[in-house]
Amino acid sequence: MNLSWLPQLASIAVALVVGAVIITVRLKASSKPTSFKKIMIPPLGMSTGFAMFAYPPTHVPWLWAAAALLAGVLFFSYPLILTSKFEARGGQVYMVRSKAFVFIIIALLIVRLLLHDLVERAVTIPQTGALFFLLAFGMIVPWRLAMLRRYRVVLAALGKA
Repeated sequence: MNLSWLPQLASIAVALVVGAVIITVRLKASSKPTSFKKIMIPPLGMSTGFAMFAYPPTHVPWLWAAAALLAGVLFFSYPLILTSKFEARGGQVYMVRSKAFVFIIIALLIVRLLLHDLVERAVTIPQTGALFFLLAFGMIVPWRLAMLRRYRVVLAALGKA
């Protein structure tokens, strides 16, 4: 019995679960005040993923790494930045729930799954993981920095900055 499709199916399943978790967390976040820590901890926590590059099978050419990082910055972060807004309520700063966010996350997930299949044909599974980590890191850092900038503007309007 040929089970060579199992890793790809597992990868798709994990991506779908992570996408659902992101949507759930983001929708719940709009009902609680946000803070500097809530905005900046995800990219800081994610940065520990760079440790994977100590494992030689994850090494990719510098040009590929730069391309993955830039794709995250230039293409994938922009829709998230556009849908991340804040407002003041009761002296606290809240994220504004965006109807477009869920659709953007689903679209990004579909694009990621399609790209994953193409990339996996050209490089090993550990290298694919490394490239998609760089893509995701390139997406999350500008998004969170834009969120932080907007958060501080609303905080300043409340006279708390």
